[in-house]
Formats: sequence, structure tokens, C-alpha cells
Amino acid sequence: MKRLYYLTEDLESTSRISTELHQSGITDWHFHVLSKDKSGLYRRHIHTATGFQSRDIIHRCEQGALIGAIGGLVVALMLWLIEPTAFPISMASGLLIVGVSILFAIWVGGMVGLAHENYKIKRFHDDLERGRNLLLIDVQGHQRDAVFEVMNRHPEAKIAGEGSTVTNPFNFHFFYGKH
Repeated sequence: MKRLYYLTEDLESTSRISTELHQSGITDWHFHVLSKDKSGLYRRHIHTATGFQSRDIIHRCEQGALIGAIGGLVVALMLWLIEPTAFPISMASGLLIVGVSILFAIWVGGMVGLAHENYKIKRFHDDLERGRNLLLIDVQGHQRDAVFEVMNRHPEAKIAGEGSTVTNPFNFHFFYGKH
């Protein structure tokens, strides 16, 4: 599924776009808005972006799972090769080490993700800080033309990008700078 990003200057325009997108078959599950004015979105009944869309939780959990699996495998292999007498390593205990390592790293990744904005949204940080609204429209192939038709009637909404709804755990952004 593709995600289209549009920027608008005011909530009135965003509200009109929301209504027209709903009329063309785009549901609330596929249309979200990020804005500093959360109460304005609420008053206009505009579907706001979730924490999973605005924060980097999923992305960092996926990275945590990868790092935890590698770390757990390294520890289990080291214990198997060293063969400590107090702790003989079996296949079951090796899998337990890897499993616990993965779960711990997923938890840590989620906590880190809560502290950072989504790596796909980061490029719009300055626009959001200036008070613009970011529309996230998730479309399947057959809906694309309908969305473009609606958006072409709203020249005040500027297309800001296109991407995928799928996160990439191999996209490592450890340093987020000032954001």
C-alpha cells in the first residue's frame, strides 16, 4: 500500500479535503492528519494520526528484534563454545537466551521509539512546527486516481511526498539531531 503525503496551511482546507476523500471511498483507517492543533482536529472530527504513525515505535521495535536476535545468538554461541561447567548449554537453553534477548531488545526499542518521531515523518518536522498540517493518505492501486482527482480540486494542498506504509528495520537512524 502506498502512502501519499500532503501539506495544508489550515484546518478548514484539511476538513474539506477529509470530507471529499471520505465521499470518494477513503476510510478513516486510510486517512490521518498530523497537526500541532490537535484540539482543532478533534473539533472538526478529522481523524488524527496515531502514536504508531507519529512516533518511531514500530521501526525501533523491529530494529530491537534484529539486534536482540544477533546478540542472543552471539551469547548462546559463546556459551556453547566455552562450555562453562556451572552452566552447560543445550539447544533449549540457547533458544531461551535468544528469545529473552529478542524480547528485551524489542522492549528497549519501543521505549526508544517513543522518544523519537517516526523516521518517515521526520522530514516534515519543520513544516509541522510552523503550523502546517500533514495529511497521510494510504491508497491501494485502484484508489489512487480517486485521491488525485480530489486533491487536484484543492491547489492549497501541496503534495509533499510518496512512500510505503511498510517500515524498513534496516533503515538505521540512531542520531536524530535537533528533532
